[in-house]
Amino acid sequence: MRRFVLAGLAALMAQGAGAEPVAPARSARADGTADFAGFKETLRRDATARGISRATFDAAFRDVTGPDAAVLARTRRQSEFARPVWDYLVSAVSAGRIARGRAQAARLAATLARIERKFGVPRWIVLSFWGVESDFGASAGTVPTVRALATLAQAGFRDTLFRDELLAALAILEQGDITPERMTGSWAGAMGQVQFLPSSFLAHAVDVDGDGRRDIWTTEADSLGSIASYLKNLGWNPALSWGYEVVLPAGFDLTRYRADLSDFARRGIRRTDGAALPASGEASLFLPGGLGAPAFLITGNFEVIRAYNTSDSYALAVGHLADRLAGGATLAASWPSQAERLDTNGLKALQAGLTRRGLYAGDADGRAGPKLREAVRRYQIAEGLPADGYATKALLRHLEERP
Repeated sequence: MRRFVLAGLAALMAQGAGAEPVAPARSARADGTADFAGFKETLRRDATARGISRATFDAAFRDVTGPDAAVLARTRRQSEFARPVWDYLVSAVSAGRIARGRAQAARLAATLARIERKFGVPRWIVLSFWGVESDFGASAGTVPTVRALATLAQAGFRDTLFRDELLAALAILEQGDITPERMTGSWAGAMGQVQFLPSSFLAHAVDVDGDGRRDIWTTEADSLGSIASYLKNLGWNPALSWGYEVVLPAGFDLTRYRADLSDFARRGIRRTDGAALPASGEASLFLPGGLGAPAFLITGNFEVIRAYNTSDSYALAVGHLADRLAGGATLAASWPSQAERLDTNGLKALQAGLTRRGLYAGDADGRAGPKLREAVRRYQIAEGLPADGYATKALLRHLEERP
């Protein structure tokens, strides 16, 4: 199952997720000039082959007679600059959101406790996802899902991905969990209070309130349970947190950035809140703002969060918001100046330069993430630079000055 790709794309493109939309693939026909009626008839044959009835198909497309120009316009939008993690955290982990989340935790305490027992995912993480994705259900999106997916599928956006998602949406309608007019979400087809793509709904959504329907649009219990189900299925480890803000001792060897938590403790790393690190568990050092900025030891649960949305900023926001909802403090360290941060073009140039040196394998898309962070660290180690994995203008200049 393409859970990583589908979940990540859904969240990156969803309303309120905070990440910028991506430009369409070269194969996309974003002008919407293809024959929509012909597209529907071809789709109907595929839907029939998957057991979707004519009645379900006709009801789904009753008000969908052509592509949605507003959805097509969104595929052509792309941010000029990558948003720094600290700017993202300001909006994602605001004082207002923390207050609203704590109020929801008190109001839904019994439901959250039941979900926590069943799935082994902490209530604070579940609440945090709910808050970041839809502001606790207040901003779940109003775009009709079938219309959005049909527009993207007919335009060829992301090749066949959205056609597959459209067929999955029809399967949901066939099962009776929701009606076409109530199946709404983001412009990219991410649905309801949890912003699931249809394939993720089919794989992970659950009926917590016992009414026979999995309702992530209007039912809070089903929405929260579906988040927990998703995270459990992706491998959430209840024995560990997502990560820990830490202080590095002077002279810490940054080249040894993956180890057991016990090893990091022996090497002098301490949590900023004064608590002890867990006795065991694999972790890696994450320095999203470079040396001197907040530093974290992240566990496999951080990657589980990233499977919901591939953005590092998103994963850090979800983790930190969960900690704040549980009563944790603000981050202890300060973020760096924005002056040295690479914009999208700078990141593309860095990716291209690292590719030429055989250190980076991937698209030069101007987006920071684990793959680029690893390549930067490898370059820094080879050049005898502090291996913090942080992409800066100074690092790009260093790279460009080398033959």
